[in-house]
Amino acid sequence: MSSAKTKHVGVTVGDVTFHNEHPVGFIAGPCSLESEELLLQVGTTLKQQFRDMRIPFILKCSADKANRTSVKSFRGPGFERGLEILGSVKRKLGVPLLTDIHEPWHAAAAAEVIDILQIPAFLSRQTDLLIAAGRTGRAINIKKAQFMAPWDIVNAVRKVESTGNKKIMVCERGTIFGYNNLVVDMRSFEIMRETGYPVIYDATHSVQLPGGRGDATDGQRHFAIPLTRGAVAVGVAGVFLETHPDPRKALSDGPNSVFLKDVPTLVKQVRAIDALVKPRRPS
Repeated sequence: MSSAKTKHVGVTVGDVTFHNEHPVGFIAGPCSLESEELLLQVGTTLKQQFRDMRIPFILKCSADKANRTSVKSFRGPGFERGLEILGSVKRKLGVPLLTDIHEPWHAAAAAEVIDILQIPAFLSRQTDLLIAAGRTGRAINIKKAQFMAPWDIVNAVRKVESTGNKKIMVCERGTIFGYNNLVVDMRSFEIMRETGYPVIYDATHSVQLPGGRGDATDGQRHFAIPLTRGAVAVGVAGVFLETHPDPRKALSDGPNSVFLKDVPTLVKQVRAIDALVKPRRPS
């Protein structure tokens, strides 16, 4: 368990507050920006689903998927055009947005549009990227690298803190276990909580089989919901998940994405578990 001396802080974006001791928050959306139409479809459906459950959420989508398995893999419309589309969708839907950045110059440009800047797992040791993101003043979600021990995430945190920005979240997305496989060590959540910052569980990237199809990543979608139940039972501030109307047709991360129709079931299950394990907050 986290030390009694750990002071937990929250990160508020729009109507969502991520805090290790508060009700679990949600970040959801398609993996990549296949088209404005698809993102609007997914975003509109998610907005209605979460509104029906009376839960705020953050919409996520990658403007440019730079870290693909193959040169043939779909990346999207490119970073700059992708930001234009994300900005259009944000205006139409009125929801906060998360996207990932890959180069230091991306940070300031994305901060003009995006509410949460995400540091991809493979880049979570890139000092210039972390510092550029921190300097924007936006909330930063740092994915823990697949090769990184959970206690080492503090070094990435300190790089962002050095800019004066403390709107930081740390994200578990699985650890390399042999070839083409990831595992989730449930101890990671407690260890990462020691930073004091909100811990996010990436439910869908954690069930990837990286490079499992040779020139593409495979995945085990059927494990996403049970592993999310487990992570929330340990105690996390938020759940990150990729969803698509038909993941079998998705242009990226389809094998590990959740069907859009199944999102309410997942959310209701984990909210019930979360209510059992979190300390009761004073009214």
